[in-house]
Amino acid sequence: MLPHFELIPLVKAVGYPGIAAAIFLESGVFFGFFLPGASLLFTAGLLSSQGFFSPWILIPLVTVAAILGDNAGYWFGKKVGVRLFLRPDSRWLKRRHLERAKEFYDKHGVRTIIMARFVPILRTFVPIVAGVVQMNYRLFVINNIIGAFLWAAGITSLGYYLGAKVPAVSHYLTPIILVIIVATMIPLAWDFFRKGRLD
Repeated sequence: MLPHFELIPLVKAVGYPGIAAAIFLESGVFFGFFLPGASLLFTAGLLSSQGFFSPWILIPLVTVAAILGDNAGYWFGKKVGVRLFLRPDSRWLKRRHLERAKEFYDKHGVRTIIMARFVPILRTFVPIVAGVVQMNYRLFVINNIIGAFLWAAGITSLGYYLGAKVPAVSHYLTPIILVIIVATMIPLAWDFFRKGRLD
């Protein structure tokens, strides 16, 4: 995660195209996992409250970018990723891993698509694995859209709201993002803990 004093000028420099590209890549393109998606969304929302971006352009833009990114990840997994598991077992890629992943997605796939949006790295690879295990595409799309609205539109709107209401909120950007990440991981961790005890 970049410090706020580096992220703010970076977001200003890349503008709408750079923000959309980063959200698209981090949402489902495997080499985009290192991008600071949540931090970028919150910072863009904050800058929007200061008049640097229009929220009426920014929020729909990042939401669509997030939806398309997840879809790209799904189709990459379905068309390319699955072929890796059709080869003879290697040190890292084994058919039993694919079978376990499929069992997991059959049980938890719907909530995983939504909740993984809020967890760095997971949000990049979850849609790819969904494609590899050929999760029902209709279910994937519905929950992809829900997750995109909650994550992309939600965090951007939060940045906009706090930027408009809280003086000097940019000085607290890093702790705010950390709180968002931790808060959104708690339900995911609790859900899997509870399911593990019941299974």
